[in-house]
Amino acid sequence: MAKNKDLDLAPSKKERFGIGQVILLLVLLLYTLYCALPILLVFIAAFTDEKAITANGFSFFPEAWSTSGFMAVLRYGSQLAKSYAVTIFITVFGTFLGLLCMSLFAYAISRKDFRLSKFLSIYLIIPMLFNGGQLSGYIVFTSYYGLKDSLWLLILPLCVTTMNVIILRTYIANSIPNELMEAAMIDGAGEWRTFFQIVLPLLKPSLAAVGFMMATAYWNDWQNAMLYITTDAKKPLQLLLINIQKSIEFLLNNNNVPAAARAAMGGTIPQYSATMATVVAVIAPIMLIYPFFQKYFIKGLTVGSVKG
Repeated sequence: MAKNKDLDLAPSKKERFGIGQVILLLVLLLYTLYCALPILLVFIAAFTDEKAITANGFSFFPEAWSTSGFMAVLRYGSQLAKSYAVTIFITVFGTFLGLLCMSLFAYAISRKDFRLSKFLSIYLIIPMLFNGGQLSGYIVFTSYYGLKDSLWLLILPLCVTTMNVIILRTYIANSIPNELMEAAMIDGAGEWRTFFQIVLPLLKPSLAAVGFMMATAYWNDWQNAMLYITTDAKKPLQLLLINIQKSIEFLLNNNNVPAAARAAMGGTIPQYSATMATVVAVIAPIMLIYPFFQKYFIKGLTVGSVKG
């Protein structure tokens, strides 16, 4: 009888999937299409013939297909490969270094028995509210630190950010029991061993979330490269793609460009399709990596924000 009573109390399939769920599903589906269609249009436009774009504009069903936009980008050959290598190195090394520094900082200020935790917390927040501006940063990095045209200037400015430290600190304080760290210290573990063997393994979801945001910031950074990098071998991908766009605009706006240069582009300079091809070259790697980090991204941002 008890079993039958439990079955009667269980909601039916119709009740569980009512009109509210249908409406929510439709709203989320429409929002997903609203976000996905522009990205799909970018990919289609990258493979659309330039004449078709000029005549009819961007379309999900172009009249003619062409790879001229990608060919305009791929003509840079070895320089494109070097820029990809520089960007990958900056993204991987900068993310690793930033996560190490910020997790150590977050662990320190999360310890209530650490005397300087309040001071360091205030010290961390001050640059978030007040800063000297871009000009002062340029003078300090180039004149005093002597890092002009150095890859360190593409890594250090984005290495530590206040918000990411706060996320890691909140996760440690709310999701890692303080009793666990105290037990490790009672057993003879020092601060370094407690951090690397106890805290760091439990910090993986938050590290994955923050690491993905950092990697995206490093991958998309172009302003620091434009300010500080002058050597072609050190130019990251984003700066190279900006130079490609400027080259195409120069060919379009200069009437004195030799016919041979235009012929090398196939007769028609692919302004719009090349622009979309550069966008694809930038966002495609991030789009491929994101699904693997999605579950950690959600967990790392939500678990650390809830007490207990």
